[in-house]
Formats: sequence, C-alpha cells, structure tokens
Amino acid sequence: MWDILIPCMPPFTDSADPAGELIFDWNELNRGERKARGSVTLLDETLRDGLQNPSVSDPTLDDKLKILHLMEELGIEYACIGLPGSGKRAYEDALRLCKEVVDCRMNIEIATAGRTVLSDITPMIDISQRTGCRLEVCAFIGSSPIRQYVEQWDVVLMAKRSAEAIDVAVKAGLPVTYVTEDTTRSRPEVLSTLFRAAVDRGASRLCLSDTVGHATPQGVSHLIKFTRDVLGSAHASVGIDWHGHNDRGRALENALWAMQCGADRVHGTALGIGERVGNAPIELILFNLRLLGELAPDRDLTKLARYCETVARALQWEIPPNYPLIGRDAFRTGTGVHAAAIVKAFQRGDRWLADRVYSSVPAEMVGRHQEISIGFMSGASNVTHWLRQRDIDPTEELVSAILQVAKGRTHMLTDEEVLAVVDRVRG
Repeated sequence: MWDILIPCMPPFTDSADPAGELIFDWNELNRGERKARGSVTLLDETLRDGLQNPSVSDPTLDDKLKILHLMEELGIEYACIGLPGSGKRAYEDALRLCKEVVDCRMNIEIATAGRTVLSDITPMIDISQRTGCRLEVCAFIGSSPIRQYVEQWDVVLMAKRSAEAIDVAVKAGLPVTYVTEDTTRSRPEVLSTLFRAAVDRGASRLCLSDTVGHATPQGVSHLIKFTRDVLGSAHASVGIDWHGHNDRGRALENALWAMQCGADRVHGTALGIGERVGNAPIELILFNLRLLGELAPDRDLTKLARYCETVARALQWEIPPNYPLIGRDAFRTGTGVHAAAIVKAFQRGDRWLADRVYSSVPAEMVGRHQEISIGFMSGASNVTHWLRQRDIDPTEELVSAILQVAKGRTHMLTDEEVLAVVDRVRG
C-alpha cells in the first residue's frame, strides 16, 4: 500500500539524505497544498509583550540594545519595542532604540504599540520625527462581546475611536497596523465593521489577536478566511498579521497554521515569554520553518541559543532544562540504548547521522551538539564515549568502576563526580 504513496512525496529537503532513504517523513505527504502562501515575515514582540509577563524584570537599555541587534543578526524582519505612551522610561527607551536603528542602518523595521487614543499615538509620532525612524503604529482596541460588555462600549464608539487614532498616525506619514484584541472570540459582524473602518482610514495591516489563547487551528483557518473575504469585498490590499498566546498550549501550532492559511506576518517572543503563560516562541517558529523548508537555508540559526540566553539573563528568566533547542537537556541523553546508537554514529565519523539517529532536531543547526552523560540508566557506551571525549583511556576497570558509582546514584553524574572516580582508580 505505502509503495503507492511514496512517489507522491515531494523531494526530501535534507541535503545529506536527498532520497529519504534513512528518514521517511510522513509530514511531507501531500503537504504542497498546506505550504505558506508566499513570503511570510516575523514580528518579534519580546520587548513589548514579553515584558508584560508578571515574573520578568524590565531589562536595562544596554540589554535591550543587545537583544535588538541579535534580532537583526537572526534576520527577524520586525520588532515591536514597547508602548511609548505608557510612561517616561518606556518613551525614552523606545527613542534610544529607534536612534540605534537609524545610526547603525539596521534592516529590522520598528513598531510600537498603543491604544486607539490620541495620548498613545502622539508619542510614537514624536519619536519618529525626532529620530527619522519610520515607526509602524500598532493601534489596538478590544473587540470581543465580553470586552465590550465590561468596558460598556458599542460598535459605533469603537469604530469612531479607531478611525480617529488611525487618522492621526496616517496623516503623520506612519504605517498603521490595526489590532483587534481578542479577535478569536469576536463576532463576525463587529469585526467586519471595524476592519472596514480601519481600511477606509488607511490602515496597512490588520492584526488578528488570540489574546487569551482561545483558538484552535480550525478557528485560525476560519478567522483568516473570513478576514480575507472582508478585504476582498472591500477591494483592499492589506496585510494580515497573526498574534497568538499560549493559554491552551497551542500558540506555536496556531502560528504555523496561520502561515499556511494565509497570514502575511506572524508574531512571537523569545522563549515564548509573554503575558500569563506567554506567546508563540519565535525561535521555535524560525526553526520549524527551516525544517519545513519554508526558511532560506542560508539563514543562520546558530545564534538562536545566544539570543534566547541573552533575553533570559536580561529578563531574569530561567530556561527550563527540557526546553526545545535551548534547554540544557535538549541534546543530552544518559540512557544506554540511545547513547549506544549515537556513539555508533560517531564511530563511523558521521556527524549528520549522530545528530539524527535519536533526534528530529539537528543540534548542529542551532550551534549545539549531541551530549552523552552518565547516570543510573547508562551503559558502558556512555562511559566509554565520555572518557574518550576527554582523552582518557576507557579501560575495562575504569568503565566498570564509573558504572558502579552511576548505578548507585539517583541523578546524572557531574563531571566532577566522574573525574573523582577516574582519580581513585588511577591511584
């Protein structure tokens, strides 16, 4: 049965296994119809939504500048750098970051966020005029019935406030992204009214927001199709953004799905840090796009770890050991069977093979490598490999002594613990 399906597969994209002889990729079966439509760009919200997490610290200005430059090095196209209307420090930091972009002739384009009120829009215009940076204005307003009920808003008032805010920014020559908060729980007739009002006033993008992480992939698909239909009936050429939160654990899945459904730009944050449980992790979006063949192979992702570690230090955030790509354990194993297979690949001198025999994520692609540790589930292969990596002769006596210690512990042995055994056996 399956030999009928195999010829229908698109070519395997991994250059070291062009025929798919070692990895049969079920993900690629009939995926052509689900590929992203055209060029999709990313907007990094780390310095805006990321800082709204209640457990982070506001980074120093120097740290924000480092983070911005790392975004540039990763080829991220857009960065939202804060809400300059929220206070003096937010304004001054945004001003300095915009000046850095202009002075360094950076390619990354800058956005700032604010409510659809004049007092939030005016500081953005002022920063743009003072620095010469053409800021993108992300103007937001809640659109769901539950938000309308709490705020006591009606659609007429919402459309009026939206139009007034967009007018001010457009007249100042700034591009506007109109953000409907809680889009994924909003009524279609309300969205249609607000979208049309925004487009009529000159908004260049509409941002669909899964503000409370409510959406499923099916919901993403329905919402984007609805938005495209509204824009089509209005004969408007306007970009569509997707901004998703992770309350149901679906932010990454929804972000990738949004691209396949026709979103032009997707938002994310480093390590998924954001309000409550966070946003779509931008480093995982980037990496999955690479694995899906929708990110140029010359895009250097080896700096993803440095980017995430820099953000974590600046925000005083602890990276979980099991976090994909970046966590301490992402490419580490202490299990005997797994380690034995990796060691056999290393013994062949085949790094490509060693990076994939027990991993779907090539460590080398993100500047890391496969690590073999020694613990209570380890075998002789673990110990032998560990010793050889450090130019220590793995004699039978030494390997046996280390394994005996490892089997009696409830944790992975530290380097110091292994070396202590080495010193004891060597006498």
